Amino acid sequence: MRLLRGPQATNNRWMSLSPQVLQAAPAASAYCVAYSGGMDSTVLLHLACAAQLPGLGALHVHHGLQDSADDWAGQCAAQCDAWQVPLQVLRVSVDAQHPQGPEAAARAARYAALQAHMPKDAVLLTAHHAGDQAETVLLRLLRGTGVEGLAAMPITTPLGASGLTLWRPLLRVSRDALRQYAEQHALCWIEDPHNSDPQYARSWLRSNVMPRLHSRWPDADAQLARAAEHAADAATLLTGLAETLLLPLCRDDGLSVSGLLALKPAERRLVLRHWLAARRLPVPFASTLQQLERDVLRAQAEAMPLLRWPGIECRRYRDVLYASAPLPPLPEDFTATWDGKQPLQLPAGYGVLHAMEDFAEPVQVRFAQGGERIRPKNDAHTRSLRYLAQQAGVPPWLRPRLPLVFLAGQLVSVAGRWNSATAMQLCWQAPDFHGLPLSWRQRFTNN
Repeated sequence: MRLLRGPQATNNRWMSLSPQVLQAAPAASAYCVAYSGGMDSTVLLHLACAAQLPGLGALHVHHGLQDSADDWAGQCAAQCDAWQVPLQVLRVSVDAQHPQGPEAAARAARYAALQAHMPKDAVLLTAHHAGDQAETVLLRLLRGTGVEGLAAMPITTPLGASGLTLWRPLLRVSRDALRQYAEQHALCWIEDPHNSDPQYARSWLRSNVMPRLHSRWPDADAQLARAAEHAADAATLLTGLAETLLLPLCRDDGLSVSGLLALKPAERRLVLRHWLAARRLPVPFASTLQQLERDVLRAQAEAMPLLRWPGIECRRYRDVLYASAPLPPLPEDFTATWDGKQPLQLPAGYGVLHAMEDFAEPVQVRFAQGGERIRPKNDAHTRSLRYLAQQAGVPPWLRPRLPLVFLAGQLVSVAGRWNSATAMQLCWQAPDFHGLPLSWRQRFTNN
């Protein structure tokens, strides 16, 4: 670990960076600084203390990727103690097999931990600055990103689906201004060797490309940031267009295939990207979108094709395109006896069964084994599960994942959707299949 300290100030020169940069803070009852101990986040925490943000705290994510990680956490704790800022150290595990590499894995683990430990309705402050924004724009250009990607990092954005806010108050501040501020106030910080390790794309770009750009175009960071703002404006307009095109295509949380194919190619790609992003699913590269059109959208109607890429599965059933996170494997030999007094947790990824009234006697719960039949209430005939599912438009890959409830050996309820006349009142809190058509996700009762 290298612990750096800026020189003591030798004059009263006031830096252009001051606590006033935090005057535009989003309204909140608490503010949490993502504090790595590096120079940028140390400056941000110092500014937040000087601005006296209410409910101020700090969160340090311990990735365990460096031998000095424990020392870094100790240094952060010592600094927060000196500034009287409450600190939480969050230990995370980084997925070494993450499909997008170690940097993406560390980022995903970091933000998941930060969200999980923030107070309700709080704002998370991160120390991203103008140099980070410029690097992000260049990296995304090199990956062939679209307009939304070129918009790079917004100053404020929702933090996941948690109702929290992420705020980057230093996004228009240069790295030089941060360093000058740190030196002016004799701050101490930690230098992470990852920041100069050329195996990481951002570090290589920072060390080998940005200095040359700055030598020719001193205001390169500002110009790239301005380009990102223009891209953000264009992305806003495209989002409005995508929503207009998307609305008439929606079918049971899927999309009409014939409707998609009736669009112009650029419109179709726009709608698909918008639809996937709205479901927090990974948006594919252009080549994968081409494969999706060729192998899924234009497949024979009865083919039920499947296309996978990291973190997502796309399927077609009849004239509807569906997308989801990878489905859990089918449970093997699952059987449970249930008295209805407590919710029944099904196998991982399969949701929870709730009873809405007391059972006269225990029931058995399992999944389909083939040949099951039920006589739904107000129906004169028994029906096979296949018949009921086909009539309701339930895709084949979901049918074996519906929990079946038996009373005295007779099937009385299918996921609370189809109930016999003797069935108890049930509801099924279905797993989050990211937009698949589960019309019984909410409560169903006998009626």
